[in-house]
Amino acid sequence: MEIANDPLLDNFLAMLVAERGATLNTVAAYLSDLTDFKKYLIRIDHNKKIEDSCPRQIKDYFKALNQNHINARTSARRLSALRQFFLFLQSESYRPDNPTRHIDGPKQSRTLPKLLSEEEVERLFIQAYKITGVEGIRLVCLLEVTYATGLRVSELVSLPNSALSRDPNILLVNGKGGRERIIPLTDAATKSISSYREVRQAFLKPGTQSKFLFPSRSAQGFLTRRRVGQLLKGLAIKSNINPQKLSPHVLRHAFATHLLDRGADLRSLQKMLGHTDISTTQIYTHVLGNRLMSIVSTHHPLTKK
Repeated sequence: MEIANDPLLDNFLAMLVAERGATLNTVAAYLSDLTDFKKYLIRIDHNKKIEDSCPRQIKDYFKALNQNHINARTSARRLSALRQFFLFLQSESYRPDNPTRHIDGPKQSRTLPKLLSEEEVERLFIQAYKITGVEGIRLVCLLEVTYATGLRVSELVSLPNSALSRDPNILLVNGKGGRERIIPLTDAATKSISSYREVRQAFLKPGTQSKFLFPSRSAQGFLTRRRVGQLLKGLAIKSNINPQKLSPHVLRHAFATHLLDRGADLRSLQKMLGHTDISTTQIYTHVLGNRLMSIVSTHHPLTKK
């Protein structure tokens, strides 16, 4: 049985793009999660169709995931994908009910984001500015823009040139679900973009043009997320920082945490990060809470007593 040849699944994915503005990465994630469930159905009943699944089969699937030590976050994401798929089938009258309605998601502890101190970020910048040539200019630009805006790496690499067309000090970002947001740039980020644009053509084939701010010769036409991760890990090593501690997402966390640490309010941070729900942004208050507890326990005069 061909996994990808499923008209209902194709229709669902097309709906995500057309009605919800889902990105290619989001569509790929849904397809991966639903395909995993479909493979499970094939193993237990070769003739079983995903649209005919019953609650018992879905519960058994998640029980199997648990037995195979699939982590709670992955299981919760797959349940969410199934819920959305069956809601779509129900809304389109392919079936009268949603078999996931009474299925509880796995309990999962909310992990706090990895942290970089301001001193560690400063070391990254010092080393980045030491790298010569066009690669160094681009790396500085990537670092300055990420730390100044807290962009997701997918948003960063796919930035169009037009994102800065209205005002060179303002970044217009097309985020998840096609939602636009405006983020102010620091002077350093603005200057780094200006310097980078002077050498940007070096990353294109001679005589070609690109709509992307960070073009490359990859299949997508822009710098890949994987490549950005590699560049940051190389920079971490030069900065005497554990490379496992640094990723584009960790820089996003550093942007958020350091802003809050210096008095930014949650609502403004929510808008800049592109969070639809402020509860997602509030995780950074837990990070600061832990830090403040550590400061009090270490330095409060009554602690010694």
